[in-house]
Amino acid sequence: MPSNETVRLQRTLGGALGVLVLGAALVYHFFPRVFHVDPATMTARRPASTGFAAPAGQRAPRTPLDAEIDAGPPLTLAPAAVIASRMNKGNQHLPEQLSADTPEVQALLARAEKAMQGGRLVGNEDSAAALYAQALKDKPDSRAAAQGLNQVRAQLVAQIGQDIAVGDADSARDLLDGLRGLPNTAGDVAQLEQGLKTLAKVRPMLAQAASLLQQGKVDQPQGASALDLYRQVQALDPQNAMAEQGIFQVQRAVLDRALAAVAQNDFAAADRALAEAETIRPGAQQLVDVRNRVEGIRRQRASGLLAQARSALDAGNLDLAQRLAGQAQALQPGLKGIDAFQQQLTNARLYASYKPGQVFSDRFVDLPGHTPAMVVIPTGSFRMGAPDGEEDRTDAETPMHQVTLDKGFAMARAEVTVGQFREFVRASGYQPDSIRQGGASVYDERSGVLRDDSSATWQDDYAGRPAADELPVVNVSWRDAKAYAAWLGERTGKRYRLPSEAEFEYALRGGTQTRFWWGGQAPTRKVENLTGSGDRSPSGRRWSNAFPGYRDGYWGPAPAASFMANPFGLYDIDGNVSEWVADCWHDNYVRAPVNGSAWLNPGCSVHVVRGGSWGSSPDQVRSAYRQGADGGVRSARVGFRVVREL
Repeated sequence: MPSNETVRLQRTLGGALGVLVLGAALVYHFFPRVFHVDPATMTARRPASTGFAAPAGQRAPRTPLDAEIDAGPPLTLAPAAVIASRMNKGNQHLPEQLSADTPEVQALLARAEKAMQGGRLVGNEDSAAALYAQALKDKPDSRAAAQGLNQVRAQLVAQIGQDIAVGDADSARDLLDGLRGLPNTAGDVAQLEQGLKTLAKVRPMLAQAASLLQQGKVDQPQGASALDLYRQVQALDPQNAMAEQGIFQVQRAVLDRALAAVAQNDFAAADRALAEAETIRPGAQQLVDVRNRVEGIRRQRASGLLAQARSALDAGNLDLAQRLAGQAQALQPGLKGIDAFQQQLTNARLYASYKPGQVFSDRFVDLPGHTPAMVVIPTGSFRMGAPDGEEDRTDAETPMHQVTLDKGFAMARAEVTVGQFREFVRASGYQPDSIRQGGASVYDERSGVLRDDSSATWQDDYAGRPAADELPVVNVSWRDAKAYAAWLGERTGKRYRLPSEAEFEYALRGGTQTRFWWGGQAPTRKVENLTGSGDRSPSGRRWSNAFPGYRDGYWGPAPAASFMANPFGLYDIDGNVSEWVADCWHDNYVRAPVNGSAWLNPGCSVHVVRGGSWGSSPDQVRSAYRQGADGGVRSARVGFRVVREL
């Protein structure tokens, strides 16, 4: 057994080491910057048992990113007394005491307790082990003596375990000799001897790993790095504290690389370093801290890029705005506000900074007044024409074909009214065809059909009476409609025109592909001014071919926007009055444009009319229905609406 002097020296050294460890822990807790690992000095790092500080004179100036980053806690172990209390088997192997301890035995127990408190566990006849053993010899059934001997054993095992953990093989062997002299320690001795053997294997590996750390080979090259050696040590000794501390330092070095990459604005490299650090010690607090810091810097820089993108958009530089927004999104895909900005950018490109569904009206620049209310139609694709098998389908509605409208446009929410057209005629001096050529068609209540009337003009309603301003204008020719659109363009400086046939059907459908925009059957609520079986003319006439069970209360046009809007926010798009579009008439869709543009032929005289009217049969209200009419026709069933390019 070791002498009293040896044990006293061991205890003194152990206490000094404990003070050093505690001091380092306190410094780390309250002054973490003392242990910071600077990326610039990574290759000059000196690994040691507590290795946190680089050699004097080798520390490079901190960058702003380096502040407040620590190298983690020093190597700390639980006090031997705590470990011993966990290991102590309590009342195991305690004898059944038949009588009280004698005064002599009690004196031995008191001396033994004092020796244990003084750290004299083994070594000579005044050690705690020897005194407890003497007490048991004098009184074999003394439970206090047996329990005291168990406590000595537990403390010895704990201290030897600590020595092995910190690599002090010599101290461990000395204490192990004392442990062997105690009863019931064969299992503990065998386990600790195995620990010493393992320590002999891993000590050179730990030394080599420390050397690799000093050389900067923390995680590379693969298979020959400090990390690889520490992993090998852990495979041999899973509880090895030095290996755990070494792995902590390796992770710290990788995290330093992440911060250095951020300083160079290389967030991709920082992400790679963070991902690698996660594999080293998943969920470690230093990893969480650095990741949060990188994410904070990422958000700050991405927000700065997005602010620059907004400025570029405000200045009208859409390409620069797109590039900056792309950089911000690549830097942080979930950046707050990026989706809204991308929508703004899309709206700027496609809708001149409006947004789909937005309603606006352009003011005239040279006289009082404004355009009809316009609604922005979203871009998209649709199948134009009637599908195979649709009831009442005609050859003129085939072949069904895909049309893509990749540029937004605005369409008048309702048909042009009498009041709006009157404003145009007064301001421009334009002479509509119903006046210039004379006459139009009107509804004859006696016969129930339209007839020509040489005195009828655009100022009359469907029956030839003076029209109210809020009614849709009828008895206008294709030329009249085109002239009105051109006049709006002159008054606003914007490009107004008639819609193309593809634009009209796309807007009419409102994203649907059914027979009608409201569904596949007769409407069950008031959706448009249609021919319903419940409608009656002033003299009591009924429609011979009408939507069953439907009644809208009008025989003839209703004031504009009196019914529901379709999904795109358009009123009267498939009822009230049919409407002129820009296209020339073609018998079918063979070779029709697929980009939404108007299909024109130089000098054509027959144009397309789309949408149902107050007098159209149900088959003529289908979304795919189309008809052609001479451009000079003035009908009480035909009006128009305009489109504004964005």
